[in-house]
Amino acid sequence: MLTFPNAKINLGLNITEKRPDGYHNLETIFYPIPIEDALEINLLHGGSGKYCLHQAGIEIAGEAENNLVVKAYKLLDELFDLPPVDIHLFKRIPSGAGLGGGSADAAFMLKLLDEKFGLGLGYDKLEEYAARLGADCAFFIRNAPTYAEGIGNIFSPVALSLKGYQLWLVKPDIFVSTRDAFSLIKSHRPEYPLKEAVRLPVGEWKKYMVNDFEESVFPQFPAIGEIKDEMYRQGAIYASMSGSGSSVYGLFDADTVLPDIDFGEKAFVYKGRLTV
Repeated sequence: MLTFPNAKINLGLNITEKRPDGYHNLETIFYPIPIEDALEINLLHGGSGKYCLHQAGIEIAGEAENNLVVKAYKLLDELFDLPPVDIHLFKRIPSGAGLGGGSADAAFMLKLLDEKFGLGLGYDKLEEYAARLGADCAFFIRNAPTYAEGIGNIFSPVALSLKGYQLWLVKPDIFVSTRDAFSLIKSHRPEYPLKEAVRLPVGEWKKYMVNDFEESVFPQFPAIGEIKDEMYRQGAIYASMSGSGSSVYGLFDADTVLPDIDFGEKAFVYKGRLTV
């Protein structure tokens, strides 16, 4: 069985307060975008283990047992004693980009196992299991525009469609440490609540919808901020960094001609139309 885990972007991201446990409360909107990995599972015949992971595409650092698709399999295997599986993962969503690629892979793995082995879990149970794997993993179960609060794990649906807009996304060859990005953040309540900002026409988002991480990331990595500036120069209706970086995206009208710009040899660049 084959599925295609997709990425997400953050529409706005406000760090609202620091919690007693050291984490931060936030508010953001997760929005699915059509940049996809490929994930396939088959029954594993032969061998001594319960799984075998084959990886291709963008290289993933670390051992197979630490990959979130393997963790998703182990989670359900502990509960349902699943048959051994052969896992093939082709990575196209870049890591360290604020796009949720690993979380998407984990959530889609849960859905794939549920379907293949007839577990009958349903969305609510799948979300519960996904949340054990990561704060934003559960978003990818329903995979629809979602307002997230808490530490990014409390969800409510958002009536929003950007279908038809062009998306231009650039992930430069820059690594941004999420821990470091958080360490420089000053939590605050936004002047204009995100739930209200997102109801405005997209052309007004620039004035009211912000990603608080830009304030700490751009001074450290000016090249990331320059990408955002370039998107506005090219006619973006709205542009922002996604998550804590390092990817930057712009939303453009359907008839805008997007230029070819060199953002560096190792930069990941995507241009396409939103479908949701």
